[in-house]
Amino acid sequence: MLIKLLVDAGDMKPGPAIAQKLGPLGINIGKVIEETNKSTSSFRGIKVPVTLDVNAKTKTFTVEVLTPPVAELIKKELSLDKGSGTPNKIKIANAALEQIVNVAKIKQKGMLAKDFKKALKSVLGSCISLGILIENKDPKEVTKELDKNKEFREIVEKQKDKASEEKKQQLASYFTKIKAKQDEQLKREQEEAAAKEAAKTATTATAPVAGAAPATPTPAAVPAKKEEKKEIKK
Repeated sequence: MLIKLLVDAGDMKPGPAIAQKLGPLGINIGKVIEETNKSTSSFRGIKVPVTLDVNAKTKTFTVEVLTPPVAELIKKELSLDKGSGTPNKIKIANAALEQIVNVAKIKQKGMLAKDFKKALKSVLGSCISLGILIENKDPKEVTKELDKNKEFREIVEKQKDKASEEKKQQLASYFTKIKAKQDEQLKREQEEAAAKEAAKTATTATAPVAGAAPATPTPAAVPAKKEEKKEIKK
């Protein structure tokens, strides 16, 4: 019997879902959790799909760990909590190509792509939707340069998966400038939106209410006439 689960790698805990599936089979849940955590420890920090092959008669089981989704692997590699909500506008990281190669090497086993370069291009595609730059460039541009760029070509051919600290620092420095520009643009847009909202509110407040009688103008004060002196006839 096959049971599919999505667990926190290295940190699976007992819960209703696993109890409902394994309890009736008489399988030792504590042992399942222990073996699953041991098998998924290398992916700690992300959710991982696993398949339990359970033998109800012998009360034994095996744990098969499937590769996590590409997006989860990328976020783990770059220490990101989540992707960009607006990837075409807001970038959230600037990765070295070696880091993407590392993700592709892990994910290739569970992908239909038998060719490593195809697997790498698939991972680069995921970087687009997450809002991640690669080597200071848009992932689309990097994909086109994999064969033309000598440095890129060497990284791919040798499947280098470790970037130097110097390179990481250079990429981080560049991204700091990008983020500053993004923050400035976002602030400007927020200020413009606030100004438009204020203007809209002011217009609404001064607009006449439908059906209301027009206000009667206050008559100008009429200066008091000086009392004419009556001519006294003698």
